Amino acid sequence: MADENSRRAEDLHAAGMKLYDAGDQDAAVEQYLKALALDSDRPSTLYNLGLIYKYRREWHASFGYNRRARALRPDDEATLWNLAIAATALQDWRTARDVWHTLKILPEPGEGPINENFGDTPVRLNADGTTEAPTEVVWARRLCLVRARILNIPTGATGFRHGDVVLHDGAAVGYRLNAAGQEVPVFNVLELFEPSRFSTFEAIVEVDGPEDIEALDQACDRPGIVFEHWTASIRNLCKACSEGRPHEGHDHELNESDSWERMRRVGFAAQGEGSLMVVLRDWADRRRRVADFRCTLDARLS
Repeated sequence: MADENSRRAEDLHAAGMKLYDAGDQDAAVEQYLKALALDSDRPSTLYNLGLIYKYRREWHASFGYNRRARALRPDDEATLWNLAIAATALQDWRTARDVWHTLKILPEPGEGPINENFGDTPVRLNADGTTEAPTEVVWARRLCLVRARILNIPTGATGFRHGDVVLHDGAAVGYRLNAAGQEVPVFNVLELFEPSRFSTFEAIVEVDGPEDIEALDQACDRPGIVFEHWTASIRNLCKACSEGRPHEGHDHELNESDSWERMRRVGFAAQGEGSLMVVLRDWADRRRRVADFRCTLDARLS
């Protein structure tokens, strides 16, 4: 009877995988649960359920299934990573640290949140396409293996801001080159973990040349305003390049024209509008003007 249940559970698991690949997650979950009802010690089924609930951001369910899978396959790296992600989302720091220790990433388990510097990496915002918000890749500083603080200024339409701490996946989906020319992985953001106090502002400014943009950048330093020249820094990549390795031809196509365009799009991250307005007023003169200015994501409304 046990062998028969095991065979039936295997068939149900296989049916669940086909349904998942076809995009029917609800039906896949149903088949996986039926498989577990016949054979509760199926680590692959438990893992698949934990994976589905991870992408649904149903963290208690993901944590439970991954923890059961770990008990059966304690050295399975994919299970350990997904358990750590769910534990981090739930702020179960003891479990997260224990997993990182098992993976030999942390020297000892310890307690409390992990707030270290694991280097800078690009992260992809709104990667799952479940909303109308645009997908953007921005740079962030990793506080642990699956949390990072955004360093760039995302456009307001993304719903993310400079300084936000995000929870990200552990699997690389594409690569970028860092300032040292080294290839680093891009991680998809799963959700906002801790909101920033910075609001996002953007402007269209009319300037004679790069020196005017540099002057605006320097003027923002003193009051602690973060500045970004979006005309120069934002690039549109095709999906293949964004989720792979941007090829030389595409990068060449995206290089800025030699002819200077006077109208430039810039972004600001500030904790209040007042100090930014003072900066813009003092910076503007007969050669420079602010053609348009707006707050695109207000921290007070988050």
